[in-house]
Amino acid sequence: MTRAVGEAVLELVEGNIVDEVTDAIVNAANRGLRGGGGVDGAIHSAGGPAIMAECRRIGGCETGDAVITTGGALKARHVIHTVGPVYSGSPRDAELLASCYRRSIEVADANGLASVAFPSISTGAYGYPLDEAAEVALRATVDAMRAHPSVRKVRFVLYGATAYQAYASALERLLPR
Repeated sequence: MTRAVGEAVLELVEGNIVDEVTDAIVNAANRGLRGGGGVDGAIHSAGGPAIMAECRRIGGCETGDAVITTGGALKARHVIHTVGPVYSGSPRDAELLASCYRRSIEVADANGLASVAFPSISTGAYGYPLDEAAEVALRATVDAMRAHPSVRKVRFVLYGATAYQAYASALERLLPR
């Protein structure tokens, strides 16, 4: 599914983010940037030790913020690490999740990157409900793309049909054809 956002493009695809050929992929990281399971583990495993070496130098990342490292052995040149909230049901969850997407686009723009691929942040081990997360993620991303038009392509790489359908439904409501 594809939508125009100004002169830029927002895409939804089902797949594995480690296979993306973009300027950067976004990692759903933990605050210590120590690697882990899920998307984080897959990115560190596929990207090799160069990513972890830079993460150690950076030292950490606050929830809702984002930092950038090399892409190591990945097809993407960079990894933007962002820390999503652990879902608690409070309004602050949505603010922090939106900040993950906004800050990732800001970091991409600040580093001259034109294409970024996102996973669905916080919807795995952090327990954020998929339908709610999709709404927050897409709204924040569209707003950030409008504010940073140098980021010309954003792709959401969704793992599995359930995640893809949640994002497709949310995108249809946000940017109907």
